Amino acid sequence: MKKSLKLMAVVASLTLITGVAVAPASQAAKIKLCLALDTGGVDDHSFNAGAWAGAQASTVSNAEYLPAASSADFAPNIKKFVDKGCELIVGVGYAISPEIVKSAKANPKIKYAVVDDAGQDCDANYNCTAVANVKGLTFKTDEAAFLAGYLSAGMTKTGKIATYGGIGYPTVTIFMDGFARGAAYYNKQKGTSVKVLGWDPANPKAGTMVGSFQDQAKALTISKGFEQQGADIILPVGGVLGAPYAAASEKSKKSLTIWVDTDGYYSLSAGKSILLTTIVKEIGASIKSVAADVAAKKYTGKAYVGTLVNKGVSIAPFHDLSAKVPAKLKSEILKIKNNIIAGTVKVDA
Repeated sequence: MKKSLKLMAVVASLTLITGVAVAPASQAAKIKLCLALDTGGVDDHSFNAGAWAGAQASTVSNAEYLPAASSADFAPNIKKFVDKGCELIVGVGYAISPEIVKSAKANPKIKYAVVDDAGQDCDANYNCTAVANVKGLTFKTDEAAFLAGYLSAGMTKTGKIATYGGIGYPTVTIFMDGFARGAAYYNKQKGTSVKVLGWDPANPKAGTMVGSFQDQAKALTISKGFEQQGADIILPVGGVLGAPYAAASEKSKKSLTIWVDTDGYYSLSAGKSILLTTIVKEIGASIKSVAADVAAKKYTGKAYVGTLVNKGVSIAPFHDLSAKVPAKLKSEILKIKNNIIAGTVKVDA
């Protein structure tokens, strides 16, 4: 008892001298995690929202974000985070990657990550080198999109399905590639001729794009145009772009929709009843992972790659439409998923 009291007295005296109390390990200070968002807003029900949810769910960090009205905001937002002393700065989106790399090279003591890009330093000829303090958070979303394409081909009543994107970034077209190839695989297995409107992996220049991730009116016009051409399942790849279409389709009952990034069933205010599935990209989990590495001082620049194997990508449950998806089709999709994981089905063939 005397030794215990003596130890407490020593600690108290040190605190008085230094003015700093030593917190127990369980109360260690959290790292400062800062998200530089892509355009579309933090409430896009998809890409940005998933990233922010992951940051908020991190137990080892205090998180904040800055939105971007346009790409002109990327560099200033990152600079603000550098000035604030952020220990981990995450750029959310392929488009922001060059500014993340530029900042990382100028601030080698700060840890960075970028969603949907390898985060490398590339010259005009696309000769790229790794940057030690930038971690790419990438996803093989074509694996999950392949399953969604097969599902759609098996569910269509008109023999026509469709997809379009916001902007033709590789991180957008990878969804569309997988979707189209999944439908093609269904045709090959079943001897059918389901058509995919809006996208052909062999001719990407002819693909349908909105031209932004904000123009919901144009996206709705594109969706309705596909409906008029006979498509009864449509995949918009552009976050919030698909929300008006989902709401309109729920009223008209002309088509079903497929969401992207985060399960739309839990984020859409309208359109849940006609949501067939979501091609899920676990952005939040990847951000939690890199934050944990920084906090534990185990951070490396080695890229994170989300796949069906590590559950970094998936397709969401069918929710309200589950009873309408035939048991045989569900079984086939599970088998294809396992074959993709085993490497016996190639999604990029």
